[in-house]
Formats: sequence, C-alpha cells, structure tokens
Amino acid sequence: MGRRLAQLLQKEQPEEAEFRGLDPEVVEAACIAHDLGHPPFGHVGEHTLNELVLKNDDDGFEGNAQSFRIMTKLAVRFADADGLDMTRATLAACLKYPWYRAKTGKGAKKWSVYRSERVDFEFARERHEHNEKTLEAELMDWADDVAYSVHDLEDFHRCNALPWRKVFAEKDRIIGHALGAGAGDLKAKERVTAAYDRLREFLEGTYSELLSEPYEGAREQREQLRRMTSQLIGTYIQAVRINTDRSSNVAVEFDPDRVDEVKILKQITRDYIIGSPTLAAQQYGQKKIIRDLFDALTSNPDSSTGYPTFLPVRLRYLRPMAGTSPARFVADCIASLSEAEAIALHSRLTGSVTGSVLDPIVR
Repeated sequence: MGRRLAQLLQKEQPEEAEFRGLDPEVVEAACIAHDLGHPPFGHVGEHTLNELVLKNDDDGFEGNAQSFRIMTKLAVRFADADGLDMTRATLAACLKYPWYRAKTGKGAKKWSVYRSERVDFEFARERHEHNEKTLEAELMDWADDVAYSVHDLEDFHRCNALPWRKVFAEKDRIIGHALGAGAGDLKAKERVTAAYDRLREFLEGTYSELLSEPYEGAREQREQLRRMTSQLIGTYIQAVRINTDRSSNVAVEFDPDRVDEVKILKQITRDYIIGSPTLAAQQYGQKKIIRDLFDALTSNPDSSTGYPTFLPVRLRYLRPMAGTSPARFVADCIASLSEAEAIALHSRLTGSVTGSVLDPIVR
C-alpha cells in the first residue's frame, strides 16, 4: 500500500516528489520494517515491558524505538556490522516519532529511538533540523493507519466479531470516544459526526446485505467484502498530497474528511473488539506471561555471562549489546520472541509444561 501510494504521488506530483526526494522503495522498506519491534502480544506486551524496563532504564520500552534498535543494532545480517546497514533515507523513513523519550508532552507517550542508538539516529536525521517526519515516513504512517482501519475491520467481520447493528445504533458513543479529550470542540465534533454519517451511508447503502447477515464465507459475501475493502482503500489512498510549500518542513497534506473517517473506523475496532471483556481476560494472562518472563530472566544471572543458564542460545548474543542495562537486555530477549515462543518458554520455566530437553523452544 505504501509503495503504491508513493508511486501515485510520483505520477500526480512529479516535481514535488522529485524536490522531496520521494523513493517508493524507501516507503516500502519502512512499511515492512514497521512493527518489527513489537513484542509478543502487541500493545499489551509493549505497555507491560515499558512499565518493567522503566524501573531501571529511563528510556523504557517502545515498539517503534525497538524497531529502530533492531534495524541498527540487533538484527543479524553481516559478520562485520551490527544491524541491517540501512540507508539514511530508509532509517529516517522508519522514524514515526523522530525524537527521544521526553518526561512530559507527546514525547512522553511515543518516541522512536532510545538514547543507546543516538549515533544511528543522528546519522538518519543529519539533514533534518526539525522534528517533523520525512515524506516517506508520513506515507508509511498513513499506509499503516489505512491498513489498520480497513483490513482489521475486514478480519473482524469475517470472524463475526463486529455487531454492526450496535455500531450503527451507538453513534454518539463512537463519536464521543473518537473525539476523546477534544469532545468539547464543536467544530471537531461536527467534522467527526459528518465522517460517521458518510461512512454509515456508504456501508448501509451499498453493503447492507453483507453487514446484516452472519458471515459464512460464501462466494458472494467474499466478493462483496473484498469490494468494500478495495473501495475504502482506494478512497484513502487519494487522501494525501505532497505539500507544495517547499519552505515547510511538513511534507504532506491530508484531506481532513478522510482522516476523520479513518479515525471513526479505528474507533469502531477499539470499542467493539479491543474493549471487549473476552479480550480483556486474554490480555490479563498475556501481561502475566510477560512479567513472569521478565522476572525469570532478571533473576540469578550467571556472574560470568550476565544471563541465566537457561537462556536460549539464540538470545545470548544480545547481552553485550545492552551495555550496563540488564533491563534493556531482558526487553531485547522478550521482544525477540514470537507469541508461541513466549508461551512455550513461560510454560517451561513455570513447570506447567515440561516438554522434552530434546525440543528447544527458541531456535
């Protein structure tokens, strides 16, 4: 999606694309790299690790910053270099929040680099004396928002997890949650309300049959769902333009109506999927797995190696890369695991499933 968006802008705004140095391959690389740093269980794992790491390391844990750390330091690719040896443009395109963690403000909530990667960050941002995202980073971020809002919605519909009747009946609730702290802004409320009404008219008017029946995977349902997804993506790909003000550090301009629509779609997922009691129970267990693994990996490290003897071999090379921060090392280890590996390792360490010594969990 990001690559096609970049190619579209090259075609429609060739002079501005050339001035900004737009490269579709850089956008695609940044899209592929996005979420590399997510630990097991996604945002739940991310928030739990942040709480644990913060007790000993002021940079905490953040998925975007972990992605940058993987690309520049942890990934194994070359014998004589750490990381993936990416170009300056690609590294900059991966910086969704191009700043270090701050104690207050937006930098306290989201950031894209730990101070341990200062040299690589300065290399990536050497030609940008501001805190705005590069053009490629903006396109990667928008592609992610569109994919999250549209494709996730499609997946949840396939699972019959979205109660569309409630979605269409609880207009005020969805709009209120989408506005959040800005609920008192009348103009913002008018825009978001209009976005909700446009989406409802499109979905009910064109796909009422699809959304009113249980999804069973019938050919006609699959065709309709794919067409709905395609139409939404096609609409949102058209929502971004390269900023023609060449003196501005802000690289793109968005159609505010489409941005509000994407906000509504994302809010539907938050309200009816992420906020469900079933998921809350699952996440409670996931947090426990992360905490237990963190405790196990920080307890009784071998004095000569700095890690417990039961640490899987694949993860041992990470210890010297964490320097004097044991918490950063343990976060690197956990973030390197798949969800299946995290669950299996937790089961082995807690004794709930012993398995066989001939069956290594992490390869």
